[in-house]
Amino acid sequence: MSRALRVDRPGVLTLIQDLGRPGHARLGVTASGAWDRAALTLANRLLGNAEGAAGLEVLLGGLSLTALQPIMVALTGAEAPLLVDGRPAAQYAPVALPQGSRLDLGTPTRGLRCYLAVRGGLDGRRVFGSLSSDPTTGLGPAPLASGAELVVGSDVAGPLGDTDLASGRRGLDELVLRVALGPRDDWFTPEAIDLLDTATWEVLQASDRVGTRLSGPTLTRVRQDELPSEGLMRGAVQVPADGQPLVFGPDHPTTGGYPVIACVLRNDADALSQAVPGTRVRFAVRRP
Repeated sequence: MSRALRVDRPGVLTLIQDLGRPGHARLGVTASGAWDRAALTLANRLLGNAEGAAGLEVLLGGLSLTALQPIMVALTGAEAPLLVDGRPAAQYAPVALPQGSRLDLGTPTRGLRCYLAVRGGLDGRRVFGSLSSDPTTGLGPAPLASGAELVVGSDVAGPLGDTDLASGRRGLDELVLRVALGPRDDWFTPEAIDLLDTATWEVLQASDRVGTRLSGPTLTRVRQDELPSEGLMRGAVQVPADGQPLVFGPDHPTTGGYPVIACVLRNDADALSQAVPGTRVRFAVRRP
């Protein structure tokens, strides 16, 4: 392990994330981890890292780093300008940082969150086997601050990846998310189920890693009694009393008391990490 990067400017919110700490919900510990798991995994593959190696999740850019030693990095996720010593560098490709060089990440032009991986992966003190930061509960590393130095480990699995195969989902004007109904779809009217499959909602400003809040048609319930608190998962589509769906993200609570009408399929849940306020969202219901 060695200190390889110094944080000169952390940006709006930059978090250390890996693929999370699943399996501890019974203790009240959510999985957390990278919201756009595909983007982090791709960045690691480009560098020959193990797919679950820890990297940086950067919200809205603004990150500046200085290389304390020669190192390789890769940027995926939202489309954003990347500069090394003031010169443009490629996204979705390995990038060499000489010792003393400065990396600057600008504001995304599409999407919200960039993922910066480092060859060897970031290292540090793990909590429940993970380096992931959960700002909601305070588990894991704190958000990056100016002057912090990042430690790089030895989580290398192979040679640098093939950039010809690298591609990314960089933010869309409209998202179509496949969902499986349940477990509480029977709490809703048939008309609400049809709406879920046909209507369009918009992403609200009041969205974060806990969940994406949507605004649009009201999903009406047939049952108004209270629901005992039940377990939740990433991608669960919960419907609070106002009838507006809320799709849970990686820092979701482990339990909740409002009915979950459906769950977003795992491979589609990543897309919400890049949905800016105003993005249109539709659900495609998978039926038996």
